[in-house]
Amino acid sequence: MLARELIATAHVPEGETLRLFTHGRDFIIALGRNELMSTRMQFSEEQLADLALDLLGDSAPHVLVGGYGMGFTLRAALRRIGAAGHATVVELVPEIIAWARGPMAELTGQCLDDPRMTLRMGDVGDAIEQAAAGGDPYDAILLDVDNGPDGLVREENNRLYSREGLRFARQALTKRGVLAIWSAAPDHKFTRKIESCGFAVEMREVRARPNNKGPRHTIWFARPR
Repeated sequence: MLARELIATAHVPEGETLRLFTHGRDFIIALGRNELMSTRMQFSEEQLADLALDLLGDSAPHVLVGGYGMGFTLRAALRRIGAAGHATVVELVPEIIAWARGPMAELTGQCLDDPRMTLRMGDVGDAIEQAAAGGDPYDAILLDVDNGPDGLVREENNRLYSREGLRFARQALTKRGVLAIWSAAPDHKFTRKIESCGFAVEMREVRARPNNKGPRHTIWFARPR
């Protein structure tokens, strides 16, 4: 049986330590006992982009992706946004990008050098608040920075899922824009919270693998009312 091999660690600012493992040909990023992401199960993270862009129906959208992770959501978005679209990726942890360009370079491909992509290091909450305060709005905001609507990776992330944070997200979207949030599990209270902040929301269940196998993950798709 193959054993996991720890190959790198990274400290999340004001948070915990991330660990990068290999397991045969696969990569895993873990936080404590929580497996945050893996190359074995990427379909739901791709669907975060694909389903949001299906709802949007824009041929040249500006998409905000928070954070990079293993790049599944970004690469799915780049496949969909056309030559005139743009994706802004906000990643908090510098080592995540170093891993993407280093041990996971084959997986990353050219996505971090795509001219339609802007990489911004920092807190995606800041990017949302800046857009809400009068910056250029986004057609879609795709969030996969925790395992659900709570600050697992760092306590500061809780602001993204607070009523104030959701209102900022609403203000940061275009009128027909889409806010999509990935979660490892459903949370009906969070659905009601999104609705209370001026969104029409749909909670969808998506499998982790494209063959309709693997864990069931949840994605909220919310549009300003």
